[in-house]
Amino acid sequence: MERTDTNDSYGLAKLSPQTTITTLSTTLSGRSTSPIPETTPILTSSPPQYRVYRRRYIGLAQISLLNIVVAWSWLTFSAASTTSAAYFNVTEASINWLSTAFLFAFVPVAPLIIWFLNKGGPKHSILVSSAFVLIGNWIRYAGTRATNSDGHGRFGVVMFGQILIGFAQPFVLAAPTRYSNLWFSDRSRITATAIASLANPLGAALGQLIGPLWITGGDTTTGVTNLVLYTSILSTIICLPAPFIPRVPPTPPSAFAAEETLNLGEALRVLPRNTQFWLLFLPFSIYVGFFNAFSSLINQTLSPYGYTETQAGIAGGLLILVGLLASAVVSPIVDRTKKHLLTIKILVPLIAASYLVLVFMPATRSVAGPYIVCSLIGATSFSLLPCTLEYLVITTHPVSPEISSTICWTGGQLLGAVFIIVMNALQGGFKGEPGGSMTRALVFQAVVAWVAVPFIVILGLRKLGAWRGLGVERGVTAEIG
Repeated sequence: MERTDTNDSYGLAKLSPQTTITTLSTTLSGRSTSPIPETTPILTSSPPQYRVYRRRYIGLAQISLLNIVVAWSWLTFSAASTTSAAYFNVTEASINWLSTAFLFAFVPVAPLIIWFLNKGGPKHSILVSSAFVLIGNWIRYAGTRATNSDGHGRFGVVMFGQILIGFAQPFVLAAPTRYSNLWFSDRSRITATAIASLANPLGAALGQLIGPLWITGGDTTTGVTNLVLYTSILSTIICLPAPFIPRVPPTPPSAFAAEETLNLGEALRVLPRNTQFWLLFLPFSIYVGFFNAFSSLINQTLSPYGYTETQAGIAGGLLILVGLLASAVVSPIVDRTKKHLLTIKILVPLIAASYLVLVFMPATRSVAGPYIVCSLIGATSFSLLPCTLEYLVITTHPVSPEISSTICWTGGQLLGAVFIIVMNALQGGFKGEPGGSMTRALVFQAVVAWVAVPFIVILGLRKLGAWRGLGVERGVTAEIG
């Protein structure tokens, strides 16, 4: 089986166990003599010394900030869909297509992402993403400023900019596992992956919470224009440091990172035969897809029952902020205990149960129900995400991390777009419910969420073809500047 080091050209050769040769000497009559001519070498081995570097946090911060601004851009108009639809003189379904097109944009560039991360590493991916984010956001701003003869924004121009930002997302969304494997030790890899990956939904939460506030307080024209302008300025500030982040560490951070991985062609032949990969891929794609769809449709889900755009924005914010807090607790615990599989098997049924309860919450017409259930969905989903990504790395080793994670993220984005279309088509409740109700869509969401549960029940029952050194540092990791 052919293997390669992919792009991990560390500044020094990958470390192997240190060997020292000691020469015997003899002492006669209390006096030291010169070494015996025919010396006997004694081989003594010590654990390899792996190092992590403080500069690793620079790249982690840049990936995290880019994920924040990309997701913020994704949901710029979703939490204020009614106001945005009026400004562009389109339907709310058309505003939903801004989210749908963004998610679909992930799919055609996914093969390029795998190649970029595998050959060029995270830094090249970050640079490309930054370029798309900058160009896409300022094109969107041009679309809001250059109004047509009726005084409405140019929706087609905004859609073009949104698709460009959609092209930016996979370059940073698929990068965290690659970056954490390249720079972080086994004891902190899940936490690093969590920080960078969950920055994406954090950006979505900030967009849902802050976006409506930027729109309110003035007329519709000024509000929507300012919303896109402020987002563009924020994006510019975050993208500018991208060229200055370090590319690779001088030495590997752990034995896991030091091990060789399969070359890209061999990995793509081996991965489809890994049963455990598919058992993770399907639930991951389904739950990421529903999270994306529900985040995009949360205003349409609540507004038929009298909830305001601000209340919908708060529900979306709780969905994400509570999730971040929960993940901040769960990820370090899993990092230390290495109970990836147990954590996944506990969280998945809880997510499915939360989606089931969500079906009944909008009709309560009280903010407490949606707020509580959104918080539960966020807490369980966000705790699951980094744990699943790290378990993917383990179960698919020696396949390089970016390959499996990119494929899974592509599945999630594709299903997210499909789910938005399906749930829009299911709009309209049962008898006695208000017009525009999303109850049928929520029932569809709950049913499919439960369909994913058996895959996780089966997961781990068969012998894994993973690296058997899971959770064991084969060597000592030290931190230096």
